[in-house]
Amino acid sequence: MIEFVLFLGLCFVLGGLAVASNPSPYYGVVGLVVAAVAGCGWLVSLGVSFVSLVLVMVYLGGMLVVFVYSVSLVADPY
Repeated sequence: MIEFVLFLGLCFVLGGLAVASNPSPYYGVVGLVVAAVAGCGWLVSLGVSFVSLVLVMVYLGGMLVVFVYSVSLVADPY
């Protein structure tokens, strides 16, 4: 079990680095999803599954709206 929690922690850190280091929003959102899923898995392993569900619904949903907005700004030629 400790190996799984350490793996989730590593995925969380790598997902955060992927968000911070990618100039393209297409690849940055992949890092965001990886970090959010790893963070939720970490919280579930600690026994707070309701907080994990709220994190997925609020945080990931809100950030994906921002992603769609930024992609639409990048795609607009004017």
